[in-house]
Amino acid sequence: MGSSHAQRKAVGEFGERVACRYLTAQGLTVLDRNWRCPAGEIDIVAKEGDVVVICEVKTRRDARFGTPVEAITATKADRLYRLGRLWIGEHDIGWSALRIDVVAVLCARPGPATVEHLVGVL
Repeated sequence: MGSSHAQRKAVGEFGERVACRYLTAQGLTVLDRNWRCPAGEIDIVAKEGDVVVICEVKTRRDARFGTPVEAITATKADRLYRLGRLWIGEHDIGWSALRIDVVAVLCARPGPATVEHLVGVL
């Protein structure tokens, strides 16, 4: 049986909250969430030192359709980099580099969600 849009949205929002808590615990500062422009959306914009980190969050309830990380293609990573440049262009912050990370959240039951953080996929 398929998931409804509301269920998928709730799972995605849960994953983004988990990812924000995880990134903050790792010492990153979350600057923006769900930033949108005509070219697309960035789930999380964070900062680590003077590096702007664009985070794509992929959340799954199980791995039957592949792991969350497998959903990130080279094309998706390139698009995230372009979106990151657009975000930087709209925000006056000092930065030395732009990094694309993936935060994969697997919230299989029972038990707590597991987080996998891939740093610098592009």
